[in-house]
Amino acid sequence: DSPLGQVTVTQPGAVSSAVGESVSISCTTSQRVDDGTDLSWYQQKDGETPKLLIYWASTQASGTPTRFTGSGSNSYFTLTISGIQAEDAAVYYCMGEFYINSKYSFTQ
Repeated sequence: DSPLGQVTVTQPGAVSSAVGESVSISCTTSQRVDDGTDLSWYQQKDGETPKLLIYWASTQASGTPTRFTGSGSNSYFTLTISGIQAEDAAVYYCMGEFYINSKYSFTQ
């Protein structure tokens, strides 16, 4: 286990897919994401700031295409892109928000 107050996430180094196929990106957290905490997914393209895609593990942010879906619970989460498009080439980050020791902690 991680020290109290320290939370880490593990993601794959890279995934690949052909246009039109589906791809899933995993995210494992070192502590459970329980009620009152959040797991979100961001997309970052070259030269751009990160864009929020998914929050509360599975809720699509405004403007997120329907081909992006989030799922999972506890410590294991997945971002799935169905019918991937060329413009989906990007870096995808998951971020956890945790309430530990009476304060919020965020993964990086």
